[in-house]
Amino acid sequence: MESQNWWVTKKLSDLNHQEWESLCDRCGLCCLHKLENEETKDVFYTSVHCALFDTKKCQCQKYNDRFKLVPDCINITIENLPAIANWLPNSCAYKRLYLNQELPSWHPLLNQNEVKFNVKKILRDNLISEKKVNEDSIEDYIIEDSAINFPK
Repeated sequence: MESQNWWVTKKLSDLNHQEWESLCDRCGLCCLHKLENEETKDVFYTSVHCALFDTKKCQCQKYNDRFKLVPDCINITIENLPAIANWLPNSCAYKRLYLNQELPSWHPLLNQNEVKFNVKKILRDNLISEKKVNEDSIEDYIIEDSAINFPK
């Protein structure tokens, strides 16, 4: 990676694969099922996670094969970012850079330490696999916004 703060000087569309992937802080919020109010377009997170999500490691168990194994897994790209930004948490580096905002102070690119904030810590192990939830009852698992708001 060229400069220390390449994410500040480069446009998202100019990032190489390694740079793009390093923007992800591995919070795990992408792996939670979300619901959208069709009238207001508000997005609600649930505590229901993808079957591939490892709650102990807070990461996908099959990251490289996730799109083959989970057909509705969304690949965040520069092309689809405008359409899905509303579905990403406010702490998400992809969303923040797209909106011309700075990375949060705890982001791994700014702090070489392990990410201190992730789904497992924020929700304190109150996650449930989609395998254990009836799709018709997913609304019962909506979580409070405060549970997913990361510190800045």
